[in-house]
Amino acid sequence: MLEKNSKPIHIVIFFSRIFVGVMLVFLLVFCLVKTPISPSSASLKQSLSKLDYSGIFASMLQSENHLLFIDKNVNSNISLSKVLFTLVTNINPSKSITLLGREIPGLDMYNTEIAIAGKGTNLTNLPFDPPPKSNDDIIKERPIADNQNLNNESNSEEKSKQGDSSNNTLKKVVYIYQSHSWESFLPLISGAKVPNDATSTNNKINVVAVGSRLTQALIDKGIGVEHDTSNMGAELKAKNWNYNNAYSLSREHAQEVMTGDRDVKFLIDIHRDSQRKAVTTTTIKGKKYARIDIIVGKENKNYKDNLNYAKELNSMLEKLYPGLSRGVFIKSKSEGNGIYNQDLSNRSILLEFGGVDNNLEELYNAVDAFAKVFSDYYWKAEEVNG
Repeated sequence: MLEKNSKPIHIVIFFSRIFVGVMLVFLLVFCLVKTPISPSSASLKQSLSKLDYSGIFASMLQSENHLLFIDKNVNSNISLSKVLFTLVTNINPSKSITLLGREIPGLDMYNTEIAIAGKGTNLTNLPFDPPPKSNDDIIKERPIADNQNLNNESNSEEKSKQGDSSNNTLKKVVYIYQSHSWESFLPLISGAKVPNDATSTNNKINVVAVGSRLTQALIDKGIGVEHDTSNMGAELKAKNWNYNNAYSLSREHAQEVMTGDRDVKFLIDIHRDSQRKAVTTTTIKGKKYARIDIIVGKENKNYKDNLNYAKELNSMLEKLYPGLSRGVFIKSKSEGNGIYNQDLSNRSILLEFGGVDNNLEELYNAVDAFAKVFSDYYWKAEEVNG
């Protein structure tokens, strides 16, 4: 009789131990970080993907029946406490930087994964995008530097805004936009000295100018483009939103375009890096270029397709313009937005052209190079598709 009743007792003891263990982990986490616990989907996915479920199940069975034989090939050395700790804190005990990144501002950018490292790219110079000091910075129209002869530049912005006549007959397959349209470049702004000054709502000197140049370059190659030249800072303010809502706002724009035009398949969100000139500039055959970062979000259903797409573009860039690309980088929610609207298309990327110190000549050289590579990719795909 005693033997029959011992089984439920063992089960109660087993689950009690698990409950106590979980509570101890939560208590330990609270003592360490003193912040609300909110595991990200990235940490959950990463941790769960690495679990050996057969080993866990075998270990649980053996804990109840010590005569149970476990194959030595099955990994039974599983630290449940480590798994639980990682799940609830997004901190990997074997990777100290995940702990320090929460305490030292800016250090969490080192969580960015390098899928492909371009020339000179390493953990010390990863692309990063610090938030503006205040919401006022994203709605300032700063004066153009005196040495900028913008009148002699191409009328890409005007054509992009009004609709170039040569684009009217083209099927629009590319949507170019700028979630952080205020991102600008120090050489183009009068009196700008430090990276935090590199913001402006003037579309002649911010990343919208880069988008306009790319739009016209692709149109010239027979590829139809829809370019969004919206002042995102002003729209965020009108909605009483802040910098953190930029991708939600650009998502509304992108969805509207894709709903109205089902031919759009390629999404390109243009930004600029915050690294300095030594990192973001290269010389190829005597010509200076602003280097390009290719960013892929990990937190969406199209992650693998977009990553392969980014890798292919990167390979083509390296072949024609060695050193132009800084590489392909993967970001999850712990390092940024993690989605970047890339769930809307499996041919969607975020491109960073240059950094805060690059000038228009360097930027436009990079844009024209990318347009050449993208055009080769696009027409090759069209040929394959018949």
